[in-house]
Amino acid sequence: MKRRTLLKAAAAAPFVPTNFAIAQPANARTLVFVPQANLTLLDPIFTTAQPTVHHGYAIYDLLFGVTSKLEPRPQMAEGFTLSDDGRTYMIKLRPGLKFHNGEPVRAQDCAPSLARWAARETLGLTMWQYVDSCTAQDDSTIKIVLKRPIPMFIEAIARGGASVAFMMPEHVAKTDPFKQITDTTGSGPYRFVSNEYVSGARVVYARFDGYVPRQEPAEWMVGGKVAHFERIEWKVIPDSATAAAALQNGEVDWYEQVQPDLVPLLKKSASVQLGYHNPTGYNGVLRFNHLHAPFNNVAVRRAVMMAVNPADYMASVTAGDESAYITCKSVFPCGSKYGREIPTDALQGNIAKARQMLEASGYKGEKTVVLSPTDLTTVGPFGDVTYDILKKIGMNVELVATDWGSVVQRRASRESVEKGGWSVIHTWRPSSIGYTPVEHSQIRGLGPNAWFGWYKDEEMEVLTRRFVEATEQAERDEMILQIQTRAFDQVPYVPIGTFQIRSAYRKSLVGMVEGTAPYFWNVRRA
Repeated sequence: MKRRTLLKAAAAAPFVPTNFAIAQPANARTLVFVPQANLTLLDPIFTTAQPTVHHGYAIYDLLFGVTSKLEPRPQMAEGFTLSDDGRTYMIKLRPGLKFHNGEPVRAQDCAPSLARWAARETLGLTMWQYVDSCTAQDDSTIKIVLKRPIPMFIEAIARGGASVAFMMPEHVAKTDPFKQITDTTGSGPYRFVSNEYVSGARVVYARFDGYVPRQEPAEWMVGGKVAHFERIEWKVIPDSATAAAALQNGEVDWYEQVQPDLVPLLKKSASVQLGYHNPTGYNGVLRFNHLHAPFNNVAVRRAVMMAVNPADYMASVTAGDESAYITCKSVFPCGSKYGREIPTDALQGNIAKARQMLEASGYKGEKTVVLSPTDLTTVGPFGDVTYDILKKIGMNVELVATDWGSVVQRRASRESVEKGGWSVIHTWRPSSIGYTPVEHSQIRGLGPNAWFGWYKDEEMEVLTRRFVEATEQAERDEMILQIQTRAFDQVPYVPIGTFQIRSAYRKSLVGMVEGTAPYFWNVRRA
């Protein structure tokens, strides 16, 4: 295992400004934020795209959330009771909850919200296999009856996964989970200002004065979410140097994801504070489309994994800073409870051996399309590395470099590459949503309901169920070993390391809550 300190700054690099129309200066009542990429979809259940999930945190709230220790805590819920047989949860809503349209939040809204989330989210799909019913006992009480006791049930709906169990009005929550919602009414500290939304340029949120924060201090997803700013304005600035210049000049307040080679420059600025986008780190993902050739052939997938050297990928998104990443032969986050290396011949970076494996696989020269975002600097470089690897081992490969919004839209296609589909995509997954096999969407074998790439593996699902149902830690540990062994044998995806992403904001901002996303509550001007 290659272990390094993840919390050190990147090595020095030059700053080269470019011409771009930057945001207008912020005023005392408005927070100006530069998101990692454009917000193209507004439904945080329909897609797992990070800008959409972050949009969700601004306008929605959760029944339960988790602290920095991943401990579940009530948020919209006042609390819950559990029957003696461990099967029936009665979740009580706290008083005073309102939607942005002035209507009260009821259990009739929350029950279908949970069900819609569970129909799309990998963790929710698993939990809902054990749900007998999820209904409103009365306006303020949700009743959930399980088929058998599942100790991690509340933790699961609190933590969520790539998407989060946001609560929506009943008529919205009953939207087909495979269709996008058209109504963005939430009950969170901010409301979406739809008539000021310009995709590719601006997203606006206004403080919701009807929101009643909890009394506890804010920590990660939970606690007192106090909206100090009247408005939050997202300014989409694709060029990273321009965004950094705007931050230094005070024209924006918060730059969500700083390109690694700009970190040294911003560290020298007397007016800028550097933080961590997610203190738990991010796990790089090389994902195959399992529906079509050539990656419906496991032997081809194994050949690619043989050619991969994770350190090459990590260097590409950390400006070569070896202190900013970890590599290990584990599908779970390096250094986490289950992030243990297993014996495997994979991930050697051996091009010659990979070429031999590809020749023996039956590969017939099928075209391979690698999608790569040009405006997401913590993902885009992965595509360049993969393109180079695939060319070297003898594959017929095309690199399609486009904006992240287009990648998000195209990755939903289940067609072949000849009909506009894809073969390989890259992303990263926060460590906080990959600690167990249940929410680890890239190894789940759910077929049509799986994460993009639609990996199907009934044996993996059996092993995951055994993990969920295990009552002893020794049994869970054994399931983890079998799951890891299965993942490296069947190659649903290739793990390419864990790294840190830096965030930056004006020192005039105080009260920042670092966690799994950019949270817009509690932050204020000093």
